[in-house]
Amino acid sequence: MTTAPTPPHLLLGSCDYPEHVPRDRWATYARMQKELGLSFVRIAEFAWSRIEPQCGRYDWAWLDQAIEAYHGCGLRVVLCTLTATPPAWLIRAHPEILASDEQGRVREFGSRRHYDFASPVYREHSRRLTLAMALRYGRHPAVVGWQTDNEFGCHGTTRSYGGASAAAFPEWLRHRYGVVERLNEAWGNVFWSMEYTDFSQVRPPMLTVTELNPSHVLDYARFASQQVADFQKEQLEILREMSPGRFITHNFMIFESGFDHYQVAQGLDFATWDNYPLGMLEFFAPSGSGEEVKTRYARTGHPDLIAFNHDLYRGLVAQPGLGREGRGTPNGPWVMEQQCGQVNWAPYNPLPAGGAVQLWTAQAWAHGADVVSYFRWRAATMAQEVMHSGLLRHDETPDRGYAEVETLDQTQFPVGPVPARVALLHDYESLWLYDQQKHSASLSYWTQTVAYYSALRSLGIDVDIVHADAGLSAYAVVVAPAITLVPPERAARWAKAVEGGVALVCGPRTAFRTPGGQTWETGQPGPLSDTLGVKLLQYDSLRPTLSQRVSGPGGDVQAHGWAESYRLQGAEALYSYSGGPLDGEAAVTRRGQVTTIGAHSPELIGAVLADVLQRAGVETTPLPEGVRLSRRAGRTLVQNWTLDAVQWNGLSLGPVSFMVQEE
Repeated sequence: MTTAPTPPHLLLGSCDYPEHVPRDRWATYARMQKELGLSFVRIAEFAWSRIEPQCGRYDWAWLDQAIEAYHGCGLRVVLCTLTATPPAWLIRAHPEILASDEQGRVREFGSRRHYDFASPVYREHSRRLTLAMALRYGRHPAVVGWQTDNEFGCHGTTRSYGGASAAAFPEWLRHRYGVVERLNEAWGNVFWSMEYTDFSQVRPPMLTVTELNPSHVLDYARFASQQVADFQKEQLEILREMSPGRFITHNFMIFESGFDHYQVAQGLDFATWDNYPLGMLEFFAPSGSGEEVKTRYARTGHPDLIAFNHDLYRGLVAQPGLGREGRGTPNGPWVMEQQCGQVNWAPYNPLPAGGAVQLWTAQAWAHGADVVSYFRWRAATMAQEVMHSGLLRHDETPDRGYAEVETLDQTQFPVGPVPARVALLHDYESLWLYDQQKHSASLSYWTQTVAYYSALRSLGIDVDIVHADAGLSAYAVVVAPAITLVPPERAARWAKAVEGGVALVCGPRTAFRTPGGQTWETGQPGPLSDTLGVKLLQYDSLRPTLSQRVSGPGGDVQAHGWAESYRLQGAEALYSYSGGPLDGEAAVTRRGQVTTIGAHSPELIGAVLADVLQRAGVETTPLPEGVRLSRRAGRTLVQNWTLDAVQWNGLSLGPVSFMVQEE
C-alpha cells in the first residue's frame, strides 16, 4: 500500500494550469500559493497537445520547469495522466477512437473526453503516454501522487454506442453467457420476438421504436463500466511499477451514474471528487422541492446533496465484503476540485454567499476529506471556461474565494475517523434498472435515495454510504432506500446481518428485480420475502396532481410520486393507506428488526427512521431547516446553511457559518 504524507490537520491545494499563462508567472504563482497556506497543486490533466505535439515527439521542458517552480516553493505536486483530451493529430490519424452518442452520431474533436474506452488503438496510446509520463516524473521528489485521466463519465461519455464499443459488446456477452440461448433467457427475448440466434446480431441498446429492453440496457451498462475499469487498470499497473511510493486516485463527479464507481475504484489508494455545490443544485434538487429549495440554497448549495457525495466517496475504496485489497489510508478522500466562486456550466450560475467557501471546506473536512483543492488558481482567460471563477480573477487580483481561504484556520480541522453507526446502501446496477423503468416521472433512484439520506441528516445522524454487498455488522441501523436488484446472495447477507442484531429499513421497490433485470416469478420482494415478512400487493404511480393519504401512529401524511402496498406474511402494519385504490392496505410494515416503507413521503420517512433509530439506541438530534451536524476526530461541526442568523440549542449561528465544538 502507498500513501501520501499524513497531515495532522486538513491541508489545502489548488488546480493550476501553467500551460495557460506565460512562464514568468509560474514561480510567482507558486510563491503566492505557498503564502496562501496551500500544500498541494494538481496539474497537467489537459496538457497532452503541449507535451506531445506530434506522435512520439515529446516536449518535457516546460513541464519540468513548472514542476521545479512548485517544488522550489515547497508545494507537493499531484500529476495527472493526460488521457482525457486526445490531441487533434491522434484523432485525425485514428478517427475510430471517437465515441458515438445514443443517436449513433460520432462525437467530434474540439472539446474533451472524446474517446471510446473500448478502442484498442486508444488503449495503446494511453499505455504508451502513461509510461512516458511515469518514466519522466514517477520518482521526482515533488510528485507525491497521480490522478488518472479526469472525471470519468463527464458529459455522458462512459457509453459509446458505436465504433469499438459496438464491436466489443457481442464478445463480452459471449464471455458472460456462453451460448446465445442463455442470453435470450436472461433478457426475456421471447417477448416481442427479440430472440437472437448468434451473438454477432446484438447491437448497443439505442434507437428502438419504443422502450428499450431493460435487461439489454443493464448488460450494456455493465459492459461499459467494465471498459472504464479495464482502461484505468492499465494505467494503474504502469504507475504502480514506475512510480513506487506515490498514491493514485481519480476525481469522480457529482451524482455520476454512467459506471460502477466501486468497480472502477478498485486499485486506487483513495477516491477524490469534484465539489461544485451551486452547479449541483441547478441539476438536482431534493424530491418535490422544485424552485423553492433551489432559491433558498442558490448561494450555498443544499447541505445534504453535498454531504451525500462526500460520504459516497469516503466509502468508495477499501470497503469490506467486496473482495478488494484494503487500501484504506488516512490521506483520503480528497476534494480535488472545490468551487471557490461562480461556475460556468449550469443553467444559472450565481455568486456564492460570503462565507460559503469556508463552509464548504469545513463540511468537506467533517465528512472525511484530508485535503481540499480549489478549482482553479487563476480564472481562465481563454476558451470554454472564461466565465468560471478562480482564486485569482482574470487580472490576477485575489477574488472573494481567495480572501476566505486566506482567513481559514486549518488547524481547527484535525484528521481522524468519521464515526457512523448508520449505513445507507447504494448499488449502481439498481440505479441503472430503476431509472430505465421509473414508472413515475417525479422519482429516480437518486431522488428516492437522497430522500432517506436527507431524513437521516435532518436527525443529526452521521452516515456511511456503502455498497449493497458490504459488511454490515459494524452498524446499528442499515437503510436500503432503493436497492431494486437483490440476488439471493445479497438477500442472505442482509438476513444474516439482521440475525446479528442490525436494524434494516427498506424503501419502495426493494428486491423488485432479478440479477438479469426481470421480476421474481414468486413475487416481490423475491429472496427477501421472509426477512421482510411481506409480499408486494400493489404499486401506484402518482402523477403530480395526485397524492395518497397514509395513516399511522403519528397521524396522517401525504405520499407523492409512489405508493406500494403489502400482503402481510409475518410482518405487522405500522401505517396503512386511507382512501383511494389502496385504502386499508399496509403502507409501512415491521417484522422484528426489519421495517419496510412503501410510500414516498419525506415526512413519513423521517418519522419512521426516527422511531427505528430510537429503538436501535442511536441518539437523534432533530435539526431546524438549514442546520446540520457532522462529527469527526472528536469534534462536532455545527453548520448554518441559511442566509439568516439562527438560534439553536443555545448557540448563535451567523448567516452561512459554522463552529467547531470539542466533544
